[in-house]
Order: sequence, then structure tokens, then C-alpha cells
Amino acid sequence: MANLLVDLTSIRLAARKLEEGGLVAFPTETVYGLGADAENPAAVTSIYAIKGRPSNHPVIVHVAPEADISYWAASIPPEARALMNAFWPGPLTLILPRAAHIPDQVSGGQHSIGLRCPSHPVAHALLREFKGGKGGIAAPSANKFGHVSPTTAQHVRYEFDADGDCTIGCILDGGQSEVGIESTIIDLSRIATYGAVLLRPGHISAAQITAVLGVTVQAADAAAPSASGTLESHYAPRTPVLLVSPRQLVVTLQQLHQAGQKLALIAYSGMAAQLPPLAAQFQMVAESQAYAHELYAALHSMDHAAADLIVIEAPPSDLVWHGINDRLRRAAHDSSAVLPDFKNNLM
Repeated sequence: MANLLVDLTSIRLAARKLEEGGLVAFPTETVYGLGADAENPAAVTSIYAIKGRPSNHPVIVHVAPEADISYWAASIPPEARALMNAFWPGPLTLILPRAAHIPDQVSGGQHSIGLRCPSHPVAHALLREFKGGKGGIAAPSANKFGHVSPTTAQHVRYEFDADGDCTIGCILDGGQSEVGIESTIIDLSRIATYGAVLLRPGHISAAQITAVLGVTVQAADAAAPSASGTLESHYAPRTPVLLVSPRQLVVTLQQLHQAGQKLALIAYSGMAAQLPPLAAQFQMVAESQAYAHELYAALHSMDHAAADLIVIEAPPSDLVWHGINDRLRRAAHDSSAVLPDFKNNLM
């Protein structure tokens, strides 16, 4: 796999790979994306194949700042324009009615489409070079489906090139993603009947969306379109994850250690003197934006610690932590079946 420096030559090479129907991994301010030409059904299908992603699980189309959104969306309500003006380029995805000529592979067969204009300078350069800035790059996170999202180029290499055989055309290395968790997703495809609906929390909060629109953002309902990263189990490392409240953390770690478990810990409290021996520890900052920036790096690091279990000190429940708690809940969702019988003492 090529390890590309992000210069103009690399950007042009990546754009040509996309135009030829290949796959390119590239940085955004949220996480690294695995990109394909959004108008090439075979290329988009190859994303699903390499990720092991269900074909009915939509991907997000990334566009340049100057893009004509009306090319992608059948209709654009004033609310969408207001949110674009307020938050694009940035970590906000809008779900809109899909234009009839856009292949349904990007929407998992739905009549809607997810659109986003990322703010990362490398993503901008690639989007402006690709098809002269008039194309769209379909790009879910550059990892196997359901796994921890990558926030560095090395995370992508580890995920897809562990055996030295990768079908990704190139990786553009733009450093660690600044935001660190995936974009907020707002459904506006049913604005006349349901209003604006929050499908996935992220760096941009529902309160910020409400402030722009002047109406309260609704919670996801049963009729809402499917969206990236909204399955109950997602963002999960290979090692089982256990979320524990701060007040139960020390006693839980001690019980786990006494039960013979080899533990990795992600925590933000200072309690070193009370902890049992650990295989590894990642110390977080108790501030939501800094925590989000480091979250996936912490999960990747602890997943390499050869531990039996990753124990995570549950963050605060304040609204500013909504996106982080959403990711951690999904990361831990499938772990309960492998936990020992002391779970009654746990959060």
C-alpha cells in the first residue's frame, strides 16, 4: 500500500484513482473516510465489499464547498440552506431527498441522500481536484464495518493492510482528525411532516441546530431513514468493552482483577494509587472536545494491549457529551455476552 505525502502530486493521483473507479482513504476533520466515486455504482459497491458493510446501510456523499447541492438533492428546503450556511464546511451531514439520477447504492436503496462538506484541507483539495470539483465522494469511515473508526492514517493501514494485501488505491495522510467522532446527522428529507430529526449526535449539537432553525430538533422516529453509524452495535474494538460508572470503577477493576481478567483501562479520573495491575491504561481529559479528539485513538491503543477486557470510565451525562456517550454505548453493546458473572456489580 502506498504511503502518500499530501502534496499536489498525491492529491492528483488520488483523484485519478477515484475517477478510474478505485478506492482512496482520506482524512476529514471527523474521521478518515474510505472514498469512491459516488456516481459509479460498481465503485460504491466495492466500498461495501471491502468493509463488509450491509448493502442497505447508506453512505455519506462528501462534496466540495462550491458544489451544486441541487445536483444531488431533488429538493433543498430553506432549513437545509440555513444549516449549510451555519455549519459547512464542517461536521454536519444533511439527509435530503435524493435526485433521481444519483445511484441508489449511496443511499442503501432509500430515496434520500446524506450530504456533507468536510472542513479538512486535504479533503477540500481532493474534492476540488476530483472531477474538477463537480464530483461527490461516497465515503463511510475507513474501517471494517462496526469496528472503531480511524482518526489517523496508521489506523487505516492497520485495519486493511495487516496482511500486506490491500485493495485501497492510496491513503492520504493528513494527521490526526481534529474532531475525532463522526458527523452529526440531521434528517431534513421529511421536513414538512416531521421537522428536523437528529439521527446521529456529534460535535454539532441538537441545541446548535435548534438555534439556527428556530424550532426544536426531534428525536429519531420509526419512519426515519437509515443512516450511517446508527446500529445498536457499532464503533467496537475487537476486545470486549465494559462501561462502568466513576463511583463503581475502582471496585469493579479490583473484582475483575481478582477474577483473573487482564484489563485495559480508559479513564479520566486520577486514581492511580487505588488501581490493580493493568495491561495498559489511556488517560483521558475530562473535557468533551478533547475527549472526543482522543476517543478512537484510545480504543485503538487499548485494543492492541492483549487484554481480556477494555474497561471505560463512563463520561458525564451532560448534553455536551451526547455524541461521545452515543459512541461508547454502541461500542459496548455486544460485549455483555462475554462478561463474567460479577456483572450485577457493574453499571
